[in-house]
This record gives sequence, C-alpha cells and structure tokens, in this order.
Amino acid sequence: MTHDHDLVLRPTAAQTEAALNPPPGRNGGDLVVETLAGLGATTVFGLPGQHALGMFDALRRSSLRYVGLRVENNAGFAADAYGRITGEAAPLLLSTGPGALTSLAALQEAAAASAPVLAISSQIPTAGLGGGRHGYLHELPDQAASFRGVVKSVHTVRTQSQIPSAIAAAWQSALTVPHGPVWVEIPQDVLLAHTALPVVTAMDATPDDVVPRPELTALAADLLSRASRPAIIAGGGVVRSDASGKLRALAEKLNAPVVTTFGGKGAFPWRHPLSLQSWLEDRHTTDFLEDADVLLVVGSGLGELSSNYHTFKPRGRMIQIEADPGKLESNHPALGVHADARLALQALLETVTERPDESAAQRVREVLAKVGDRIAAQELTLEQDVLASVRRALPSGSPSFWDMTILAYWAWSAFDPQGANTMHSAQGAGGLGYGFPAALGAAAADPSRPVLAVSGDGGALYSIAELATAKQYGLDVTWLIVDDGGYGILREYMTDAFGQATATELARPDYVSLAESFGVPAVRTTPETLSDDLAKSLASPGPSVVVLPALLRMFAATHLD
Repeated sequence: MTHDHDLVLRPTAAQTEAALNPPPGRNGGDLVVETLAGLGATTVFGLPGQHALGMFDALRRSSLRYVGLRVENNAGFAADAYGRITGEAAPLLLSTGPGALTSLAALQEAAAASAPVLAISSQIPTAGLGGGRHGYLHELPDQAASFRGVVKSVHTVRTQSQIPSAIAAAWQSALTVPHGPVWVEIPQDVLLAHTALPVVTAMDATPDDVVPRPELTALAADLLSRASRPAIIAGGGVVRSDASGKLRALAEKLNAPVVTTFGGKGAFPWRHPLSLQSWLEDRHTTDFLEDADVLLVVGSGLGELSSNYHTFKPRGRMIQIEADPGKLESNHPALGVHADARLALQALLETVTERPDESAAQRVREVLAKVGDRIAAQELTLEQDVLASVRRALPSGSPSFWDMTILAYWAWSAFDPQGANTMHSAQGAGGLGYGFPAALGAAAADPSRPVLAVSGDGGALYSIAELATAKQYGLDVTWLIVDDGGYGILREYMTDAFGQATATELARPDYVSLAESFGVPAVRTTPETLSDDLAKSLASPGPSVVVLPALLRMFAATHLD
C-alpha cells in the first residue's frame, strides 16, 4: 500500500541536483533565514548582537526584508503588531543574554494578546551549554528558563541539522490557536560554522485546527435557541480567527445583544442595533449581562478588565468558547467548548434556530442611554471631544495602536474602531511603551494605509528612540503624544488612594523639537485644532508626530453600584 506522504518525500531531479551542489559561503545563519523564507516569512524584526551575527550576515543573502529597531523590547512590540495585522508568525531576531532578556516584556504582551511572534535568539557556544558557569559574554545559567514561563514553547538547537525542524515546530506552535510567542535559541558556533547542508526549501508547518466537539455545540445551540434573554460577549479570539462576520450572523439569527471586550474591539459593528459597544467598566452593562438567561462568551477568558474587575456575577447559564483550554471556566462555571472561535461559531450558525425578539434592540438602546447619561453627568467634555477628534481624523480602515495612557482607557470603552483588527492596545499585559513601536510593525505589514500611534508623555519616553527607525524605513506612522507632564493614570490612582501622588511627575523634552531632530515632521496642537492637525499628518506620507499638551481625566468606572 502506498501512502501519500511516501510520494511527498521523494525529491525531484532539480531538488536532488540542488542538494548535491549547495551554493558556497553559507553558514548556520543561512539555514535560519532559508527556513523562514520556506515557511512563508517575508519580513523580520530585531537587533543584532555579537553571538547572533551569523544570522544577520545571512540576511544579506536572503530575500527577507529586515526592519531593525533600536531596543529589543520595541522590536518585540513591532513583531507583535505585525503578527496581529497579518495573522502570520512574525520573526524576531535577537542576541544572547541582555538582548534576549530585554524582549521579555514584549513577549509577555504577545502571550497575553495571543499574537504570533517567532523569537529566534543566539546562545553561548555549544561547549558552554548545560547550566554551568563558563564565563562567556552574555551567558545565563539557563537562558531558556527565562522564557519558558512567558512563551508557548521553547526550542533549543544544538546542531545545524536541527535548525529547520526546530524553527518549523516553533512556527506551527505560534500559529496553532491560541496564537502566541515562541522561543528558539541557537548557539553562536552553530550559527557561524560553514554548512554543506542543502538549501532549505518549502517547509510543512501547518498549524493544527482546534475543532469543537459536536455534542457540545449541539447543546449550546439548543440552549441559545430556547433562551428568553440571550446575550453575547465577544473577545479577541473572534478578531484573531477572522470570525466577526459569523458572529454578526449568529447574533442577528438569535436577536442577541453583543458587547465586545477591550481585546475584541471591532468584533461586532459599533452602530449595529444589537451592539452594546464596549462599556464593560459600567454597572449598567454588567447588570444587563448578569440578567441574561443564556450568555455566550466567545474568545475571552473573562479576565479582570472583561469582568468589570471581577464584579460580574452571571445568574444564567453560560457557554464559553475558548481556544486556550487553561481559560475554560477559569473564572466562571460554564459549558466549556474548547475550540477556535471561527469553527465553533460556524457550528452554532448551522444548528441554532432563528429566535424572534422585537425587544432586544430596545433593551440595548436603554442600556446605552443609561451609560451615556452617567458619563455626561461627570462633565468630561474635553476627554470626549479629544477622542472624537481622533476618530474624525483617522481614516476608516486605518489601524490604531494605543499605549497605556488615559486616552487609551477612554478608547477601550468609547472608541468606534470601524472594523475588526483595526484597534490594538497593550491591555493584555499592560506594559508601557507599546503604542509607537507596534504601529511601526503594522506599517511594515501594510504600507498601503497610514497608522496611528497614541501615547502619553510617560510611555513616549520608552520608545522615543524608534523615531530613528521610523525615519530610516520611511514608515507611515503618525504618533499622537498627549503630554500631561507625568504618568497620568498612576497620578489619578495614587491621588484617589492616598490623597496625593508620588513619583508620577516627569521632566520631559520638547517633543516637537526632538522629533524634528530625527528629521520627523512634528506639530504642537490644541484640543480645538487636533482633528485638523492629526488629519494632515495622517495624510502626509512617512512618519510624523503630533503633540497635544492636555490634562485628561478618567471617567469614573462603576463596579458596585
């Protein structure tokens, strides 16, 4: 009997000829870049270092485009955004020790947000591996251990013949749902040594499907079809699996109101009659969801932010569709369906029965009106006007990347992303410095549309060096910096908790002059001129900076009214 894979393994005459006569001058680094190209990668991010020079030397012999950032953590944020925008694994090339460790915060964000990042780091020479202390530059007792608690999988290479298989396995891991960052490390001597191995061609690293069990989706469909007050919480898993169309079809078939989590922004149309938008930090929304007799949660673990700081206590039956088995029923009892959101929603669409409900849209309007009245009573016109100005200026379809700043906190709840996979923030892990370097990665992924980055002045200083990267590669990113003279969110938190703030006030540069010193056009704006200034900057090719001096305040969230 002949199996299909037996046929696949037989080389063609051309492959045999190429294998017997590999081009001269190749090293272990060539095996890395050849494998990446064979897997379909076109762009890599990173920063060179002494142990990793074999990889970087090989780049000039490859077709891969290299985007080099100035700090490894920022390179990780750029790769994260590239992965989010394209759905492809984004290669991140790093050096040993300090270089590798500097990427950890970015990889934590990628893990929390399920962004596919393929980090490939050098290691000390093979002779030093094994956990001892040999005195090599950049040496760690166990470098892989530093990453094992952050990434999905760790792959250590010891010989050149292991390189293609290790990278292919990591690639498959990164792209099997839930997506996430993975780690490959290769010793310096393995990267530098001459290789006579054949050129790596197409690699098979097809990610595994996570298919729902049919008896579970049948039960879920029955519960939803017979519900009196169904509701849906749509998380980031809907966006990542490109399932927003299926979500909309299911919601309309069931007449079920939908709220999107902060990570699921754009999963459901903002102005749809069934859209509760994203007001999760609001007791009116929480009460509505608690009152659902059947609540469908898709692609969310209902963590701290998605559960209104763990005050959400559902009273009805909950169905949870989640690709990460560790998140199934981790916060609330549910009918747990371990599956990719797209596949599970398709199964539900095929099995639910249509559920007429003329009152659903009215109930949505009532909740949104209550939310609007609560916000209006807080007299936060400036903040709402600034956010509205950003929305007017940003072209529909252009992605935005938000740092951990007060305007981003507003945007989580109140910003209409106008489409799936267009609004991204660091709300997964919550580290500073995400917005601008992530926007650079998105611009590298799709140069056909301008990209917006939003930071506060505190977060801006984390990534100010990347103005050089933006200029060097001509990346079409407009960076809005809201300058309030300090860490605005922490200032509010500390003032509320202790009566005064400590360590939140910052000396900072003249951001306009600083940007111009990098050769990047910049303008200082006001709340009244923000929309026009931002629109002009977004319409101009290449990088630009818009600085808004303003003291914004957070709206009061309601957890326990």
